[in-house]
Amino acid sequence: MLTFILNLAGAAALLLWSVRIIRTGVQRAFKSELRTWLRRSSGNPPLAAGTGVIAAILLQSSTAVALLVTNFAAKGTIAVGVGLAIFLGADLGSAIVTQILLVRAAWLIPLLLLIGVALFLKGQQPKIRQSGRILIGLALVLVSLDMIRMATDPIRDSAAIAPFAGYLARDVFSAFIVGALLAWAMHSSVAAVLMFVTFAAQGLLPATAAMAMVLGANLGGSFIPFTLTLGAPANARIIVIGNLFLRGGGAVIALLMLNFAVFPLDALGGTAERQTINLHLAYNLAVVLLSLPLITPLTRFLDRILADPISPDAVKIERISALDDTTLDDPDRALIGASREVLHIGEKIEAMLSSVLGLYQTWDDATAKAIRENESEVNAMYFDTKLYLAKLHQKQLPEKIAHRSMELSSVAINLEAAGDVISKNLLGMAHKVHDKGLKFSPQGWRELCDFHDRVLSNVQLSLNVLMTNGVDAARQLVEEKETVRDVEAELQRRHLERLRKGTTESIETSNIHQETLRALKQINTAVSMVAYSILRDTGELLPSRLAEHNEEHG
Repeated sequence: MLTFILNLAGAAALLLWSVRIIRTGVQRAFKSELRTWLRRSSGNPPLAAGTGVIAAILLQSSTAVALLVTNFAAKGTIAVGVGLAIFLGADLGSAIVTQILLVRAAWLIPLLLLIGVALFLKGQQPKIRQSGRILIGLALVLVSLDMIRMATDPIRDSAAIAPFAGYLARDVFSAFIVGALLAWAMHSSVAAVLMFVTFAAQGLLPATAAMAMVLGANLGGSFIPFTLTLGAPANARIIVIGNLFLRGGGAVIALLMLNFAVFPLDALGGTAERQTINLHLAYNLAVVLLSLPLITPLTRFLDRILADPISPDAVKIERISALDDTTLDDPDRALIGASREVLHIGEKIEAMLSSVLGLYQTWDDATAKAIRENESEVNAMYFDTKLYLAKLHQKQLPEKIAHRSMELSSVAINLEAAGDVISKNLLGMAHKVHDKGLKFSPQGWRELCDFHDRVLSNVQLSLNVLMTNGVDAARQLVEEKETVRDVEAELQRRHLERLRKGTTESIETSNIHQETLRALKQINTAVSMVAYSILRDTGELLPSRLAEHNEEHG
């Protein structure tokens, strides 16, 4: 029994890790494109649901899509109803993923590994390397499923299993709860469903028990983003709670139908495995089709309940600086405090950048005032951090700490410069658009939004690098800097092409369009500097470009 538990646990761990490898590869290679696709689908709920399906198939996770969508909604980039449609589509996409990953072909695993490893080790472009990572992850998923089958095969006819399986078959409500808890604990409904279906295929679970557990996994999977967004703004929570109500509540209704034998099980397939996996797909498809007409009334209802209270007399609690003069005699603690302060500067920059582009279309005095106030706070924090690190340098510091202190000073300088570009350049141009009543061409505005979103994503990545000092994330940030440079040049070329065609809106907004692109590129360059010292210290950075990628730094 101990061997069985160890083998099954190891197979489940590999399954979880494999799904994560795929998701990491997709995020590193195609995150910007995914964000763009999701945001562009915002005008049409059915299209939004279809985009969610594709995004979940690529990311192997509806939760990852949910976090992207709630981030957009929190910043006002997409409407709440559209976000919920995308999320429901992502649930269907994750069900399609389980169908794909259950394909059994002996030749597929070595082929995926061969191609994946070759692309990962020999690819010169980031997207090629990450595509190799994705193929390796897919191969490992198939390996893990084979491991589950091999682990469970010896006990398939065990006398100890029969009573437990029979109990779950008789009490589908217990099976439902077990499935929900396991999916939530694994933080992956895809992995949980694959495991339950494999149990059914091995004869460890009767069809009714496996189907109840899969329905439970739908409820448990809906709780994962709910727990991850408890502190999010109301717009983000409405999307997550709406999905929990529709997908999770629907799972309870489907369980009742299963218990009373409403489902035509024979129509779902000829085996327990096929019936279980087809039920999962059919259920999520039904949720999407039946829920789309309910999205608008549901989001309105939740908005009335969850709307953030607005109180003009609310007390503002002042932030306490992380810079503590009493720690200057302890350089390690002092650097931790300085790092926290620099990270907070970066968070202010992120908030400013996420808000400023919306002012190009709809001017709002309160938002503009908030951006200016943030800039004043950034300047004050930068000045205090600079003085604090200067005081620290008056001590006799070890070389490593002195080097880290200089790095933090450089990061603070670049972040403060990014804040200046936002508050002076971008905010000033947004006000000019408002004053003169200018309008961008549809294509020009879409390009600005896409480029802004790419830069904002890199700002968020830079904060991750600042927190973790991760080499992989730092390399990705520097590679994105090169990509942004090329994209900006291409967008400038497209704008000039529209000018040659005499597009009226492009002529009227020409200077502002071009200056906005240049300002966003400046911001991206500033935040990318966070990565350079990390890569230089690890030998990843040559004087003029990234070092050649090798297998140790994949």
